[in-house]
Amino acid sequence: MNFFVPDYILSINPYSPGKPLEELEREYGISDPIKLASNENPLGPSPMAVEAIKCSLDKLNRYPDGSGHDLINKISEKLKIKPDNIVLGNGSDEIIGMLTRALLKRGDEVVLPWPSFLMYDIMVRSVGAVPVYVSLKSLSIDLSNIQSRITQRTRMVFLCNPNNPTGTIFSKKDFESFLESIPEVIVVVDEAYIEFVQDKYCARGVDFLETGKGVVTLRTFSKAYGLAGIRVGFGVMSEEIAGVLNRIRPPFNVNSLAQVGAMAALEDEAFLNKTLNLVHEELGFLCNSLDKLGIKYFPTQANFFLIDVKKNADEVFESMLREGVIVRSMTSYGYPEYIRINVGLHDENVRFIKAIDKVIS
Repeated sequence: MNFFVPDYILSINPYSPGKPLEELEREYGISDPIKLASNENPLGPSPMAVEAIKCSLDKLNRYPDGSGHDLINKISEKLKIKPDNIVLGNGSDEIIGMLTRALLKRGDEVVLPWPSFLMYDIMVRSVGAVPVYVSLKSLSIDLSNIQSRITQRTRMVFLCNPNNPTGTIFSKKDFESFLESIPEVIVVVDEAYIEFVQDKYCARGVDFLETGKGVVTLRTFSKAYGLAGIRVGFGVMSEEIAGVLNRIRPPFNVNSLAQVGAMAALEDEAFLNKTLNLVHEELGFLCNSLDKLGIKYFPTQANFFLIDVKKNADEVFESMLREGVIVRSMTSYGYPEYIRINVGLHDENVRFIKAIDKVIS
């Protein structure tokens, strides 16, 4: 079959997700593997979200609310913003895709920190726009260098705060200075891990909604709220940008179970606090344990962090699989000797420490 595929589509390297537990069990015959590769919530989903979903199962014959009215109003109430500033997505990934499709055309430039979340590059290339990469500085997003790379062809900038995969942040003060120094472009701030941040000076995109600077903030229920499996996120933006995105948003893009689950999760403050307490406490355990082993790691403001294994990360990944522990090699992010892990339950973290000691000793 002959069909035309644009060169800019063929240039895309497909996103490689973390290996699922079921695949590890099949391939290696391991009965009790642990996964620390995808920055998921080790406690599982919000119990209130699970109960709300169970109570909605008998309505699966009905289409979901295409406007997401109740969920949007719940988010509006929590963030103290207008409902017209919110666009729902099938995960925040879908919002990224809508932004690139609606606001970019072929040949437009988009400035991206590197390394960062790989879906920015994929979505930008998928519409024929041109990614302009700006290297991190000491594992942190270099706002000054990003500002210097903005040209008349630049239409959009992506920033991840905390950055994935490094866990570093930029401050509110530095972000304010950055916005004042740049021309009129869309600045997308991906805050998938913002709930885990402990630094009180961290920038938060929602605070810049009314500045007229074209700031779009992305949030997700996949991480702190433990709802990665039902795919629900949202973007906060000006009414003008929201109106444009709603022109191309699929009418039922967020399913009914995701909507009721997300609404319940927003109410479940006890679960959110339990999650944050676990992550922060276990980060301390992991860091102290790695210190004792003499293994270098990097500080983080997220629920994951980088480890310098000082050898081929892909080989370490494979060796860890044989120990029943799934980690993430950072080779595809340009760090061939780094792995990334997320915080697990305490017993899982103990298993990881024993495995990494065995593998890289």
